[in-house]
Amino acid sequence: MIEIEQFPCRSDNFGVLVHDAKNGRTVSIDAPEAAAIEAALSRRGWRLTDILVTHKHFDHIDGLKALKDAYGCTIAGPSAEADEIGLLDAALVEGDVHEAGSMAFAVIETPGHTLGQINYHCPQANALFAGDTLFSLGCGRLFEGSAGDMFASLEKLKALPPQTHLYCGHEYTRANAAFALSVDPDNDALKARAVQVEALLSQGLPTLPTTLERELATNPFLRASDPAIRAGLGMDQADEVAVFAELRARKDRF
Repeated sequence: MIEIEQFPCRSDNFGVLVHDAKNGRTVSIDAPEAAAIEAALSRRGWRLTDILVTHKHFDHIDGLKALKDAYGCTIAGPSAEADEIGLLDAALVEGDVHEAGSMAFAVIETPGHTLGQINYHCPQANALFAGDTLFSLGCGRLFEGSAGDMFASLEKLKALPPQTHLYCGHEYTRANAAFALSVDPDNDALKARAVQVEALLSQGLPTLPTTLERELATNPFLRASDPAIRAGLGMDQADEVAVFAELRARKDRF
């Protein structure tokens, strides 16, 4: 049996542990905060064996050294950012698979937020660990890559099974919902999702995980071909990358 533990870290990050109960392997997706991860491990009675890094930003790797020192765990991450991350035991590229017990984490290169970012798809857990590429109702800011880079990355993620559970690096859903409604105001599924988000947050509950199926129906950054969104932007005849770029630019100013 595979279990997933999600918990808050730092100001708005999520920590995620993926545990194979059969053989005791426990994988941390990123290492935003060592103390929060160690507390979660203690709470569940798990021992950390692996860390899978999505990208080089400090709020995703701050805990690497402390966790490596404490557990001697294997650290794997994007080959393109290996020098900046440091401490990697394995440098991963598109098509690689990191195996941890019965779990296999397939590497998907998703440049955009950073040029070297990677995501991990674990079919055994029915989960995508998207780092700062894809958020619920949003996507990552383009710090290094182009709109075309990010659009192509999101197209890869859209091709995964729609029932896949989506785990992201941050709790941004409320702000993302407000923007999504500004560009897609007549989307009933989006309006219902926004109500659900407020209900969850009012109870102190996370808005994640979500599913790719839900995101495909509500996330404007996955729907650059949608006629209603295109009409609202005045871009009926534009190509999808141009529509995506306009959505990202408007979100940056929102």
